Amino acid sequence: MSAIDNARQLGLAIQQDEVYLRFQEASKASDTDSELQSKIGEFNTMRMELSSELHKDESERDAEKMVSLENDIKAVYDEIMAMPNMIAYNEAKAALDDLINSINFVISVSVNGGDPLNCPDHAPSGCGGSCSTCGGCG
Repeated sequence: MSAIDNARQLGLAIQQDEVYLRFQEASKASDTDSELQSKIGEFNTMRMELSSELHKDESERDAEKMVSLENDIKAVYDEIMAMPNMIAYNEAKAALDDLINSINFVISVSVNGGDPLNCPDHAPSGCGGSCSTCGGCG
């Protein structure tokens, strides 16, 4: 079996992993949450308004409007981040990112000549991913 074939098998294993499945569920829940999507739309509209204001000549900018928009954007952002489906999405995304980082670390150790069966699941603290200057993984 070639390395590409093994990578395809790894891809299938990732798609069957509990972490991936939880992320997919959280993503779908956030995508179908009409209240959350409405807030995200409101947030994006305000960001476009602020961007439009920032692209005006300095003499044409409305400083009060900009401050108000910045405050409103922050308030809506905070509301979005506090919504249950967004919290679940962010937690699931962080767990998936952690899984992918662990997989990338094992691959990196392997490519640099390390033992993939005996290396840690995560990069040791302060690890930059290059094994050429480190003896910490074995």
